[in-house]
Amino acid sequence: MATRKVNIWMWIQNGKILKAISSEEEGTIKIFDECDNLILKRTGLTRFQVKQIEINIIKYGAKKLDKHAEPFRFL
Repeated sequence: MATRKVNIWMWIQNGKILKAISSEEEGTIKIFDECDNLILKRTGLTRFQVKQIEINIIKYGAKKLDKHAEPFRFL
């Protein structure tokens, strides 16, 4: 079973905790709210587009989490 490179991002925006999961290999970005409701899903993105979205997420103060990190450790 092959492991995919997935990045997990968390940040606070407008008093709400948001989480994004991005995958350059699949070309997808998924953004969830604090209750894990899917807010936005984009598929069919190029690697460059995924990187650009990640850069924009970082501008909101997002922190990249390790796949095995405990939830909300970044707070």
